[in-house]
Amino acid sequence: LDGGHDNMAASTACFTYRTVGVVPRLFAARSRCQIPSVPLSGSSRTDLWRRNCSSGREDRTAHFGFETVSEEEKAKKVYRVFENVAQRYDVMNDAMSLGVHRLWKDSLLRVMNPAPGMQLLDTAGGTGDISFRFLEFVRWQEAGRARRAARSLQTVSWQQIADVYRSRPTGDGARAVVCDINKEMLKVGKQRADDLGYHTGLSWVVGDAEELPFEDDSFDVYSIAFGIRNVTHIEQALQEAHRVLKPGGRFLCLEFSRISNPILSRLYDAYSFQLIPVLGEVIAGDWKSYQYLVESIRRFPDQEEFKALIEDAGFYKVQFQNLTAGVVAIHSGFKL
Repeated sequence: LDGGHDNMAASTACFTYRTVGVVPRLFAARSRCQIPSVPLSGSSRTDLWRRNCSSGREDRTAHFGFETVSEEEKAKKVYRVFENVAQRYDVMNDAMSLGVHRLWKDSLLRVMNPAPGMQLLDTAGGTGDISFRFLEFVRWQEAGRARRAARSLQTVSWQQIADVYRSRPTGDGARAVVCDINKEMLKVGKQRADDLGYHTGLSWVVGDAEELPFEDDSFDVYSIAFGIRNVTHIEQALQEAHRVLKPGGRFLCLEFSRISNPILSRLYDAYSFQLIPVLGEVIAGDWKSYQYLVESIRRFPDQEEFKALIEDAGFYKVQFQNLTAGVVAIHSGFKL
């Protein structure tokens, strides 16, 4: 199951009452679909996507796959989809991608390049795949550092060894917070964490990507893998990502995208629409949920369109990297 530019202020500001822990605070949230006051550079397809977005807000409707529903109904439908697939989610990911999703997530972690002490918000993190990789990456780095330190101590005295031992840093270390709106997905993730032995540096929070229950400037990295296409207001989720990141923090999104090669695209469509729902029925007993997931991929903006939305949310140096010929893409941006 992851700000905004000064020249992109929405014409209407709505005030939302948010509770973080036990401290209520009032803040102004920008309009859910920001339309710049001056034309932005970009393709006509991006402009068309924004106009459609604006129209949808006025009508208070949203896309649930190829179906048009009310925003409230979409939120409920998406919740039920992931509630239904939670127990078989990881098995289905392996079946649908032939295991390649593991390589995609590994690529995301290489781009992230976690370091000791880093604070990660794993939004729509559900079953914990990204957070587990994050913690394992940090452990590997720390183990390498310990090995190098051990080699440097081969010819020193016992007193020097004792001094080094006492001077070792004992800081809080890296931390991953898995935030997901779906309690069933988090339940599966917690069970996996127990089974795999991840007990420290990891926490689980029920929260909405469009209204994150965290203070401003809280995290070094915000990641969202295969989740942002399921939110009702992508722009709002991006603004929330910008808000909770520290200055200098990084936004990373791994999401299905568009294949530019027409032959490969047709083959991929045939596989997606004809086989994936069947796999969903056979493995998870749920045809409709996986039909929605396929349709939601086709509704999601392509690489350049999504890049423009990330820039609109206030991120800088926004780039994307295609994986598997564009089946998925990693988008990256920084909060300055």
